Parts: sequence; structure tokens; C-alpha cells
Amino acid sequence: MADDKSNAAEYWKANVRLIFGCLAVWAFVSYGCAILFRPLLAGIPVGGTDLGFWFAQQGSILTFIVLIFFYAWRMNKLDAKFGLGE
Repeated sequence: MADDKSNAAEYWKANVRLIFGCLAVWAFVSYGCAILFRPLLAGIPVGGTDLGFWFAQQGSILTFIVLIFFYAWRMNKLDAKFGLGE
């Protein structure tokens, strides 16, 4: 019983760590690159516009989609590690 509780606590800790990591990447790309660092990225041309604008319009959306697939892949590995696979 105690082993199940410690296993569940480890699983939840790993899950929360993964969520916070994904949120940190999302926040950096969405707010950092698109808003805070936009003046620094303004001189880099991408697709006819500057990189800061590109991150605000396209980059944050594409990063979010990549994060969805990354999270699903890592959670499947985490589930398999703890014996909770489908």
C-alpha cells in the first residue's frame, strides 16, 4: 500500500514537472519572443516580416502544436514507466 502511494506520488511529480516545463517553453515563445524580445528580433527578416512579428503570429501557434505532440509522447513514456500504459 505504501509502495503504491509513493509510486503515485512519483508519477504525479513527474507529470507536474513535465507540465511546468511545457508551460515555460510556451510562455517564453509566446510572451518572450513575441512581446518582450520583439525589439531585439525586429532586425531578423523571416517570410517578408521581422522575427518578432512572426513569433507573435505563427511561431507561438506552431510551438504550441509541437508542445501538444511532445507532451503526449512524454506522457506515454511516463505511463509505460509506471505501468499505466494503454
